[in-house]
Amino acid sequence: MPSDTPLTPVAVRDTSLRDGLQSIARTVPTDTKLQWLQGLYQAGLRQLEVGSFVPPRLMPQLADTATIVQAACQLPGLQVTALVPNLRGAEAALAAGAHVMLLPLSASHAHSLANLRKTPDDVVAELGRIRAARDSAGSPCRIELGISTAFGCTLQGVVEPREVLRLVAAGLDAGADEVSLADTVGYAGPQQVRSLFDAALRLAGERLTTAHFHDTRGLGAANVVAAWQAGIRRFDACAGGIGGCPHAPGASGNVATEDLAWLFASMGVPTGLQFDALMSLRGRLAGWLAGEPLHGAIWRAGLPRTLLAQPTEA
Repeated sequence: MPSDTPLTPVAVRDTSLRDGLQSIARTVPTDTKLQWLQGLYQAGLRQLEVGSFVPPRLMPQLADTATIVQAACQLPGLQVTALVPNLRGAEAALAAGAHVMLLPLSASHAHSLANLRKTPDDVVAELGRIRAARDSAGSPCRIELGISTAFGCTLQGVVEPREVLRLVAAGLDAGADEVSLADTVGYAGPQQVRSLFDAALRLAGERLTTAHFHDTRGLGAANVVAAWQAGIRRFDACAGGIGGCPHAPGASGNVATEDLAWLFASMGVPTGLQFDALMSLRGRLAGWLAGEPLHGAIWRAGLPRTLLAQPTEA
């Protein structure tokens, strides 16, 4: 168990405006995204991943990422993350003023080639170029290396923990400021999560900052608790449980932000999240994304009466 007390706050970073929308074919109007952004902020979220600097021809639903990043950066106290697939995307993130740029690296060789058309080590080399460009620009933007398929892959099958750890070390050596581990296809279980995070924390220390789980097989919340027990204090989630991976057939989406609000409240762990505001936003998402499936559990029944206090600000 972690040495700190259960009341130490955790941060939830909502990724619905990026991870959620990239999995949905429709293009949501920019004005609607700005309302979405405000809804997340009003619900107490202070870390958001709001878009991806990929070519619009590949992902037209995220073509307005620069506009969303710039609007998000105007909200007081908000840390704004944008995904970047390469150096060109990183340059766009720097120009837009993102606070964090997230470079995805798949620990699965097969997934990396299918998703980025690069090997994992090619991505590490690109990270070095991104670090050089960031430093040359004198920007305070942090570089996060997001290691996906860290717990298994639908294309490759087993992903060896030693390969994940090798890539963690290589990424930090190449210039990443921080690292996150993701269960991209929903393969992980709590014991596997605890084991890998324990090993990665011994290697990376406080530079391993974030856990990213999908709820494809119903273990998202259990995996969050396992990573929390290992010492992780930031967790990715998506409002409405949307999102997923194109290489994970049948995926139900990311852990729902509102489910994490309830999970940590039940444990007495402050998040700063406001449950009623999250549920209101979920209702608006159902309208904006009419016909798209939303996921999660707590929305069906609401908070139990035995929970004396709703989530409060950290």
